[in-house]
Amino acid sequence: MNTRWRTVDIVVASILAVVFGVIFWAWGLLWNGPGEVLFGTFKPAAALIYGVWLLPAVLAPLIIQKPGAALYTEFIAATVSALLGTGWGITVLWYGLAQGLAGELGYAASGYKKFGLPQAAFASVLTGAAAAGLDLFYWYADWQVSWQVTYFGLVIASTIVIAGLGGLGLTRGLSSAGVLDRFPSGRSRELV
Repeated sequence: MNTRWRTVDIVVASILAVVFGVIFWAWGLLWNGPGEVLFGTFKPAAALIYGVWLLPAVLAPLIIQKPGAALYTEFIAATVSALLGTGWGITVLWYGLAQGLAGELGYAASGYKKFGLPQAAFASVLTGAAAAGLDLFYWYADWQVSWQVTYFGLVIASTIVIAGLGGLGLTRGLSSAGVLDRFPSGRSRELV
């Protein structure tokens, strides 16, 4: 496997990162607005929609299939959301770094040789655990333990469904549409 990034890898990863940075910013408005009302009586339930923030760390490696894709896209997306004015300030950069590194570990475990459901699920679990751990440290340390455990589990479940299965579905959809022909993920599609 060639681990050297091509221009197309950088361009696609950058586009993904910027698009997700805007999505992160908008998702933050949802989280702090309607989400506060929707999940106000049981705050850990907000974790059900958390996986959107972790999608680049799982999706980009599925598409690009090279080391660094998770870290690059997740960190740049976090940077874009910070520049747009996220409610969490500069802490989102630490999140982007931690989540990107966790996503990398999920794919590094297979030596960056396999990019299927098991790798996406493992990357999702690690990314969700990193995010939930940071949240419990920075924002929810005063919650009762049962809420913390529930929140941790729901973040991971949300990440598996939204980032893992969703990322795999997006990759397969883009691949079958022919959009990813320049990538290994697109060349492995079946022609109809």
